[in-house]
Amino acid sequence: MPWLYILKCRDGSYYTGTAANPEKRLAEHQQGLEGSYTYNKRPVELVFANEFPSWPEAIAREIQIKKWSRKKKEALIKEDWEALKRLSKGKK
Repeated sequence: MPWLYILKCRDGSYYTGTAANPEKRLAEHQQGLEGSYTYNKRPVELVFANEFPSWPEAIAREIQIKKWSRKKKEALIKEDWEALKRLSKGKK
């Protein structure tokens, strides 16, 4: 089953991706792939993971979240559904 995951990087930025095994993928990010977004931002921390029933659904959600504001991503990470709803309506 595919997973959507969010990493918090050393510089405070967030990286969103998909993987079959988020823990294994976290280890790969920690090892570093030169030229990747997280390469110079290690160490990274897994702050969110959610399993999806299919790859198309996980990838669609990844694309959606990558467009979100930092506040909206943080509301998701904290599972603050009220803040997420408010931010989705464009309210601060």
